[in-house]
Amino acid sequence: MMYVVFVEPETPGNIGFLARTMKNFGLYQMVLINPCQLENDSYYKAMHAREIVSNRQEYDSLAEFLKVKEIDFAVGTTGNAGGSYNLPRIAVTPDNLAQSLNVKGDIALILGREGDGLTNKELELCDVVVSIPTHDAYPVLNVTHAAAIIFYELFKTEKTYPVEDLDEASLTEKQSLIECMDEVLDHLDYPAHKKKNASTVSRRVLGRAFISGREAHTLRGMFRRIKERVE
Repeated sequence: MMYVVFVEPETPGNIGFLARTMKNFGLYQMVLINPCQLENDSYYKAMHAREIVSNRQEYDSLAEFLKVKEIDFAVGTTGNAGGSYNLPRIAVTPDNLAQSLNVKGDIALILGREGDGLTNKELELCDVVVSIPTHDAYPVLNVTHAAAIIFYELFKTEKTYPVEDLDEASLTEKQSLIECMDEVLDHLDYPAHKKKNASTVSRRVLGRAFISGREAHTLRGMFRRIKERVE
């Protein structure tokens, strides 16, 4: 199941426009994080997708939603993709995401605030970040326009993946692998800030790799051996 998560929407009309765009591409699970007061404009702008607004879910924070729903894979969005030294904002393009995404479980596509987008702290909760290339003359996209581009890329590649014996690593398996990596860092006496960066990089690499359960199991074994050697 894919959840479309809108963090702290400021405009009732944009909530309606997002619902309309979701229905265009067969998406129905809308989640609002600490939203503005919904008004008639939300339903009016939704047109024939009013039921998506009516059936929305609301949470106080992004972290709460991810924890309560036990999301297997979180996709953040940013209009300000970072370089090598801005780790939370290292991003892939929508087509890269669509071609690689093969997750069995619950996925959250997370859209940021109309004005400020997602914070670095919120992006650090995500397994991968997606950004849309735009022209320098006017690089800012309306949040619902950005959503439509991402929805389209995901929708046009919608298909089954008949790969024998290849099961996507579960949320628990990925978390266990990251914990193993962190334990190795602890034994290497990494400074706290460097350990945080290394952990973020590990999570992002795993997110972009879309590793299988077997691969996660093999990597955990490797990191356990490393930990035993350095103890």
